[in-house]
Amino acid sequence: MAMQTERFTQVLSSLSDALATYGFQPQADEDGKTMTVTDNAADAVYAGEKGALRLHYADERLELYAADDVESLETGAKRVLGSLLPENADERDVKYVVNEMSETLEMRFSQKAAVKKKTVQKAPQTVSKAAVKAGSFYDPNTLASKLCLVFPELRDAYKANLAQYEEFLPEEFFVNYGTPRVIEAIKENKPATMKKLFQTLNEIYEDGTNDTQSLIAVTILGALNNDQILLARCVDYMSETMAPPVIEVNKFLVTSKGKKAQAKMENPPPYKPKKKKKQGFLSQLMAGGGGMAPPAI
Repeated sequence: MAMQTERFTQVLSSLSDALATYGFQPQADEDGKTMTVTDNAADAVYAGEKGALRLHYADERLELYAADDVESLETGAKRVLGSLLPENADERDVKYVVNEMSETLEMRFSQKAAVKKKTVQKAPQTVSKAAVKAGSFYDPNTLASKLCLVFPELRDAYKANLAQYEEFLPEEFFVNYGTPRVIEAIKENKPATMKKLFQTLNEIYEDGTNDTQSLIAVTILGALNNDQILLARCVDYMSETMAPPVIEVNKFLVTSKGKKAQAKMENPPPYKPKKKKKQGFLSQLMAGGGGMAPPAI
């Protein structure tokens, strides 16, 4: 049975005007179809004088690829953007993805693109799922970017962080904005939101850097403060990889030693540009004999 494509179709319909503005027209396959659907994925190809684009939808992720021509999409395509797009996404989620795609098209293909590249603060490149499989690992910026897809209201704070520091400061963003919103969502306990949230956290934790895993287990979910009711709500959604460290971190952070460590984490030293990043708190906890085994990655 072919995959469900309702949300993908909505995105394509909403993007049609933007694509046409920059000269991209849908390309039909041998059967005259402009969308190719298999059991596991869906694709749509567009081409014009400025090159070729492929929108690829699989595993509840929508990715945009660009190449010089249609033939090059098979071998030399460059991944331009990736977004989460669950089948149960609501209209607000679809609108966010469409806006993100539209902004990307404008940055790459509008007449003002060259000027904008010099003047607009761009977000650091996030790490794609394909890059993870190739040996890269999800970083803190990717975590923040994808969390903004779950909670679009965090997007302004994320952009402000980049603009203020000219690089992404994870602790500042998560302690002040990301973590409170996640804890609020867990307290609300809406199934659709919980599923989207932990789908993101599980995926990124599984293949995240040590710092990224620390942000998830300590800075974000450690803020549950070992509340057994809230933890119980999360267990059903957490992966087997992430659940044990999160539970152990929560146990540790309510001890006197853990409270001191948490106080330091919530009051970091003043920001200093270009300073070498310190080892993640979760790694320090494990290295210091915090009583839990390193997470399997």
